[in-house]
Amino acid sequence: MHRTFVDTNIFVYAAGASDTEHRNQARKVLRETPGIVISTQVLNEFYVVLTRKFKPAMPASVATSAVQQMTKYLCVPVDADLVLLAIRAGRRWRLSHWDALMVEAARRAACDVMLTEDLSDGADFDGVHIQDPFA
Repeated sequence: MHRTFVDTNIFVYAAGASDTEHRNQARKVLRETPGIVISTQVLNEFYVVLTRKFKPAMPASVATSAVQQMTKYLCVPVDADLVLLAIRAGRRWRLSHWDALMVEAARRAACDVMLTEDLSDGADFDGVHIQDPFA
């Protein structure tokens, strides 16, 4: 089965970005992408963005419901081994720790694609191919 790791920013845009084009594209990606995979990092970042960075901030109860909906996806837990793998990957490819953590979560779940706007479209990290759905 084809699996695609989806970065936090896709979910944030889908939740209500003021940029209509990004919001519509993010919602289309989530609707049409089979085999979506996330990580506990994505769940945490999503909640924080909705409740602290959205203007106006989303009520905690609404953000909690949105996170609950995301639990339908395969979710890779961030554990000590994954953190150590991410540290090595970050040094190898000169990635931020947070980006490396998602790349390694994608690899752990056997994803061949990672959808994000935070890494270079077309980059490949040992079989995890980066695609920017907004490019």
